[in-house]
Amino acid sequence: MLSHAIGGLLVQGFEMRDFEAEYLRMNDEFVNRFSFQWLQADPVAHRRIVWVQGRENIGVSRRAYEAAQALGVSIVMIENPGHWLEDDHGPYAHFREAFIPVSIDVDGGFTQRVVNAIRGYRYPVDGLMTISDVRLPGVAKACEILGLPTSPSTAYQKAGDKAKTRMLEDDAHESVTLSSAAELSSLLESERGEQLSFPLVVKPALGWNSDCVSKVMDRKGLVQAVRRASERHADAASPSTSVVIEPYVDGPEVDANLVLLDGQVIYFDIEDDFPTRADDPGAGIDDNFQETQVVLPSALPQEEIHLLCESLHRSILRQGFTSGVFHCEARVRHSKMRYADHDGILDMERKRNEVGKQKSIYLHEINARPPGYLESVAVMLAHGVDYYALRILLCLGSIESRRIKALSKAFCNGPQFHLCILIVPQTRAGVMKSEDAGADLFRRHPELRQHVPDYDTYLKRGDVLGGPSARSLWWIANFSVTSRISRSDCLRRAQFILKSFVYELE
Repeated sequence: MLSHAIGGLLVQGFEMRDFEAEYLRMNDEFVNRFSFQWLQADPVAHRRIVWVQGRENIGVSRRAYEAAQALGVSIVMIENPGHWLEDDHGPYAHFREAFIPVSIDVDGGFTQRVVNAIRGYRYPVDGLMTISDVRLPGVAKACEILGLPTSPSTAYQKAGDKAKTRMLEDDAHESVTLSSAAELSSLLESERGEQLSFPLVVKPALGWNSDCVSKVMDRKGLVQAVRRASERHADAASPSTSVVIEPYVDGPEVDANLVLLDGQVIYFDIEDDFPTRADDPGAGIDDNFQETQVVLPSALPQEEIHLLCESLHRSILRQGFTSGVFHCEARVRHSKMRYADHDGILDMERKRNEVGKQKSIYLHEINARPPGYLESVAVMLAHGVDYYALRILLCLGSIESRRIKALSKAFCNGPQFHLCILIVPQTRAGVMKSEDAGADLFRRHPELRQHVPDYDTYLKRGDVLGGPSARSLWWIANFSVTSRISRSDCLRRAQFILKSFVYELE
């Protein structure tokens, strides 16, 4: 019978005396998960893509490579020599068809090296992609040279530059961009400088992970923050000294992910990005904007969620994109919601005595690629939409439009649980002594594991921790904490994990 079936289901803990109830429950779940166009008239053709940059380890990439295999897409990896995917007999060699050792340093010759590697490969290539922010424009340019499907390289250049992104917005007049710190003195002496209203946010025009982003309360702090932001990437392979100065918007921050096809939004999800150290009213210049918790689904009212989708859709189109997976960060100005403490648990609540001010969306940045690995996995687990699978199909062009539309449909009954992405920050500087603090946590509290479908310990034994004031912001570990009971139950579990997480330094 199985030889003629599409698939089968192995059920554990099935009670025959409750057969009818169990069968109906499973049938309901099948309807929930498989109510999309998963059959097509034509056979699925094998495709081959080249993927530039293979990520730092298998723990933050496995599901992306598994998605390619499930789609019938072979990956040819272009990476620096010595990368962990290079060994043809290594434990993960089966995830790629071939490995091409080429320098992927982002310099003047990067694009041409990618082009030469593809032209020299023994088999034809159907698509080319990367999810590396700094490499997106160069890879798009390589696609243009090779005639492979892509969004314009100029659009990627705009998206990768926070100064250019900000100046495209309708509220651009509220912000200032500087090409270097040397321009600040002229700004402060001008009429525009006299109009600056604190607090302000200062950040490098190029950057990621909220790296070197500061909230400043006065001119002295502004001078210090601008100098620091301008120096952050001054010595990079592609140097940049540009700085963005923008108003601090006191409203709920969100991560918003949108999938566009031919100019239309075919899927989006909104996640609540909880307050950071820098959001505290008494925060200083050294308090950063590193994420603490990201929770889905969002607790924002539906009207604000739709406003986010509409506004961010327009912003993406302004940059020159019509198709792609986009990870945006934004705030809701004059939201109906605010964060407050509820019996020791921080979460949103509706404002009291709300003044009817006009709501608007303040865009922080557009990343023209899927969200980071932990967030992409969280969305796949909760909603059933795989952003990596969609990005792979999008790089193959319009020939895959049917599958892109089919796989952009979430579970019919909504997310299967509340999920909190918990970030464990560095609180001290030193050398990590604990072998794996995340694994240690589960050994002490094995009952937690069933509620954490995904986690990663980023800093392990021997790794150097720069502490909370480090120049580069990297967390120790992250946990995807779930609850099928309630959002508050999910947050309580996350709080318990954070309080129970311990590590030793040498």
